[in-house]
Amino acid sequence: MSSAPFNSLTAWAHRLLAEVLGEGDLAVDLTAGNGWDSLFLWRRVAPLGRVLAFDVQPAALDQTARRLREGGAPVCFSKVEILGADPGVRLVEAGHEQVRCCLAEGPRAVVANLGYLPGGDRSLVTRRETTLAALEASLDLLLPGGRLAVIAYPGHVGGREETQAVASLLEALPPKTFEVLALSAANYRAAPRLWVAHKRAG
Repeated sequence: MSSAPFNSLTAWAHRLLAEVLGEGDLAVDLTAGNGWDSLFLWRRVAPLGRVLAFDVQPAALDQTARRLREGGAPVCFSKVEILGADPGVRLVEAGHEQVRCCLAEGPRAVVANLGYLPGGDRSLVTRRETTLAALEASLDLLLPGGRLAVIAYPGHVGGREETQAVASLLEALPPKTFEVLALSAANYRAAPRLWVAHKRAG
């Protein structure tokens, strides 16, 4: 890893997902946002893999599409429906709790970067109830040997409750099925938190 800032949890999430994600795999971005996570996933699975990305904001999906196309990714927009076999990135304008409705097979990696769209409307944030539904479905669908990475932000309105709910879900996963890494700045209560859940094989 490069000498990224100590609190760059996105860089840590990408590094830990990259360990299990490769060409031809299926990956999911539960929060397309500004497109950086979707681009990272595509670069890992290209040219034969697939990425499924969700966002409720058309502006976020447009920004993600531009970033992906600049990176050479084939991109299409879609409604909520089962993902096909064609390589590329599918962008879905829907809440991430719809993930189960779009997958007929398990992904190798899933990422969720919660909170609000950077540079966007800060009143539009991910919500505890739909986030938990998306994470529970993703954990169930995840392939053995795959990983789920979640970054949560307790500093915005509703963020502390969402962060606590994510912690309760992931830190209670059965150790026979999952290993869960948690990372945060221990001496800063409002710092973002990263969890990476690794689904045990077999």
